Amino acid sequence: MHRLAALLCLILLACAAPAVAQTEIHRCIGANGGAVFTDQPCAALQATPVSPNAPSAQAAAPLAAPPPILCAAGPGELRQSVIDAFASRDANRMAGLMLWDGYGRGAAIADIRSLAELMKQPLLDVDIPNGSAPAQAASIDDPFATDAPPAAPSAGNRLVLHTAGNDGSGSPRELRFDIVRQAGCLWLRNAN
Repeated sequence: MHRLAALLCLILLACAAPAVAQTEIHRCIGANGGAVFTDQPCAALQATPVSPNAPSAQAAAPLAAPPPILCAAGPGELRQSVIDAFASRDANRMAGLMLWDGYGRGAAIADIRSLAELMKQPLLDVDIPNGSAPAQAASIDDPFATDAPPAAPSAGNRLVLHTAGNDGSGSPRELRFDIVRQAGCLWLRNAN
């Protein structure tokens, strides 16, 4: 009987040992902004803990830089974002600059495919004819809009792209996008 009780205690102890041996996993945000999962405290890695109750000297410290602005606030920023999208040949980045309201699934897929083809072409020039943002080119449901009705896009509220043509002739191709202000940001919309 003693041997059976001792054997049972050893089995229970063996089952409980791995659970006790496991260390706590700390969830942190590293200096580069990426997620870090570690067995060490976040402060030891100079990272910020994700859990609000995790102790850290850096938890109370302010962040070094504000979060990035994910939309263009002015025409220059919008123009530079288009240039950056072409430089990286990233159709998704270009699509992220566009206002996609009112699109059906088929139309959106067709436009994204067109953007993918467009991004393969060398960018020659990006121009905003008068260099100014639309004063009131906002939608009615825009929470940042004033009481004035939306202005119809004009030539000055357009961004004009010049790319090398893909027809083999070498002649440049011109595309026009309306610039629309919505939710405090400038967006591109396909010009009709």
